[in-house]
Amino acid sequence: MGDVVVQGEDLGRRVTAQRFGWEQLPPVQQWILENTLKITPAQESERSAKRTQDAKWALNLAAARQFHTREGHLRVPRKRVEHLETENGPTGRQDSADGPVVVKLGTRLDNVRKRAAKLPEQRPADLDELGMRW
Repeated sequence: MGDVVVQGEDLGRRVTAQRFGWEQLPPVQQWILENTLKITPAQESERSAKRTQDAKWALNLAAARQFHTREGHLRVPRKRVEHLETENGPTGRQDSADGPVVVKLGTRLDNVRKRAAKLPEQRPADLDELGMRW
């Protein structure tokens, strides 16, 4: 994603959201997507391959560790993006294409700070090990 951005909107992300949220779309919008843009609902195989919250946390934590190792701290600027290489491609799945995963680390950590009280207890502990400032 991120290859086609129009007026600040990532079109790839938008299309993915439409495909995975197909059931919530009004019938007229489904018709327009299918018949004019040739966009179809996500298949069941695609849905089952979507990352779990734990898998997303693992990627974000790996990006935080990568930043900490390189910089020696976890004072990440809000706009900082980390390019994280994974063993099995961008999603960690065996069938994924090779390449880096883009993690908006600064934004992620800001969001974690705001939701700290709702996090499972291990997650703040993981970040505390890296010197997270809350």
